[in-house]
Amino acid sequence: MSGHSKWSTIKRQKEANDAKRGAIFTKLGNQIAIAARNGSDPLTNSSLAMAIDKAKAANMPMANIERAIKRVADKNSAALQEIMYEGYGPGGVGILVECATDNINRTYPEVKNTFNKKGGNIAESGAVSFMFERKGQIIVKATGDNAMLAILEAGAEDAYEEGSEIIVTTGFKELAKVKGAIEAQGLNIAGAELVYLPKNTIEITDKETAKKIINLMSALDELDDVIGTYTNFDIADSVEV
Repeated sequence: MSGHSKWSTIKRQKEANDAKRGAIFTKLGNQIAIAARNGSDPLTNSSLAMAIDKAKAANMPMANIERAIKRVADKNSAALQEIMYEGYGPGGVGILVECATDNINRTYPEVKNTFNKKGGNIAESGAVSFMFERKGQIIVKATGDNAMLAILEAGAEDAYEEGSEIIVTTGFKELAKVKGAIEAQGLNIAGAELVYLPKNTIEITDKETAKKIINLMSALDELDDVIGTYTNFDIADSVEV
């Protein structure tokens, strides 16, 4: 399916494990702080509301959430800025690395070194990003034709079942609207956020190459300043990793 990458599935599983260990709180706090720059009230800032929901789903304490929101107004706190790094991984796959950092001089070398150590290389701005498009993604805890029909009627662009969930794609500006419409249908939403989805995927048919890509993506994802990692690889059904 267009836009579906094996890494998105692996990353969701990894985030669930990180949440259990509390290892994801720094990243979630940065996401909340970035979203709060457009307003500190989640009732009028849908991006902040979704960032808070994601933090709550990971059992992040409310004190941490409130501290992240207040960071925007704290003149003594170093300002966070968003930056996107682009690169290539084993097999020539494209990779986007979304960061929130208060020190680019720290973040860039960390990202570049990770690419180099794990068999990839960092690229110039624009070299990879054209392969992706900004979309909304909603994870719905449901399966079956009735749920799928309700989701599509709510305005989803695309949807597919994965295990016990339905992965929903929406337009960039339609995420909050579609999320509300799905909730109005009585369906349970496990998460919703803006992501970068590949326009097309590269199928990896070699087990060793697939492992190298996953190792690189995992290493990038574990960097403290990284809040999102996206790639355009998919793994052939015949390959087990």
